[in-house]
Amino acid sequence: MKEELKIYLYQLWPILLLVIGLPLLSFGIWSLLPGKQLEILVIDKTVRDATYQEHAALFWTLDHLKYRKPNGELYSLSEDYLGFFPSGQEGFGVSKDLIGRNDEQIRALASGSDLIYIADTYGVYESDFDATALDTKGKKIYGGLDYSDIKLINTAKEEGKVVVAEFNSLASPTSSLIRNEFENLMGIKWTGWIGRYFDELDTLVNGDIPTWMIGQYKRQHESWDLRGPGLIFIKESGEIEAFRYQVDYDNKVPLIRTQKMNKEGFHLPDVIPYPDWFDVMMISRDYEVISYYDIDPTVEGMQRLRNMGLPRFFPAAVVRNLEKGRQYYLAGDFSDMRDNFGTAKFYGLPLLWRGLYVASDYTSRESFFWNYYYPLITQVLERVEVQ
Repeated sequence: MKEELKIYLYQLWPILLLVIGLPLLSFGIWSLLPGKQLEILVIDKTVRDATYQEHAALFWTLDHLKYRKPNGELYSLSEDYLGFFPSGQEGFGVSKDLIGRNDEQIRALASGSDLIYIADTYGVYESDFDATALDTKGKKIYGGLDYSDIKLINTAKEEGKVVVAEFNSLASPTSSLIRNEFENLMGIKWTGWIGRYFDELDTLVNGDIPTWMIGQYKRQHESWDLRGPGLIFIKESGEIEAFRYQVDYDNKVPLIRTQKMNKEGFHLPDVIPYPDWFDVMMISRDYEVISYYDIDPTVEGMQRLRNMGLPRFFPAAVVRNLEKGRQYYLAGDFSDMRDNFGTAKFYGLPLLWRGLYVASDYTSRESFFWNYYYPLITQVLERVEVQ
């Protein structure tokens, strides 16, 4: 019996090595790698629960790359940001932000930061904490840019810091006055339009289309007579338009294209599908386009875009180098991580997962993270280090 067990274990050892040995080796290598120090200030006003969904992708990346705070500790997903902190109780939570800080305190905060990352300012609403609520926003609890945020961005610009902002950093519920200040400081202009891809517009098949969207479309177009894949464009003024696949556009899913010879030298996939929320931005001439959206509009679709005041291509990720510092805008919900990726403390994970999640798989949010967001933010952080 002992001999049989020995033979069995001998046959089993390659599997044990793969299942136990490789993870231990990977963890050991990660543990031995030196940490890097960067002072990073994150603003996320859209935190509804303990998943910290809107900045989770950024913090996973910081953890995996071992970026540490000045005190030597790794960044904490649940603590190291400014914005809304949910309590899970009747009072919903508390806000911790820049309101109430004077100019000197904000300047000290900006001066001490290497990178300011505005992940989301959409905010939280009472319906976010009510499982029985219909998919309407309800009463706002907290959200939107305010003048203290503008002071921070302005001071960071003066101090030559790096600022990254992404969807939704300037749309509702931010007031138009503050939005204009933000646009002037960042050198961008929002067209007022946001968009999203749906793999099925038939409401009998796809129950994930918000009822408010359906109702808004019906009020303007009489009926929701839509089938198959498509894009929904919504303007801040309430205007709503549907683009149908192979009628108005020919790329089934919006594509993010990155030219291999982009001026800033970012190494990213040539093409990757992006089936999530994006905003349509206009940029000043001193910006360089890292990546852009391409829906490949038909002749009819191109005319509709013109009527909506929109261009053929939309910026997806852009950067401009200032006399001192740098500014990025990511025109999509890029740092949103809806699934738990598990621990980041293993060496080689990005390479492994990029091999498993091919860039063309738009059905998986993980595919976008591993193939586009992670390499993009890794390169952004590397450039902050050497600035």
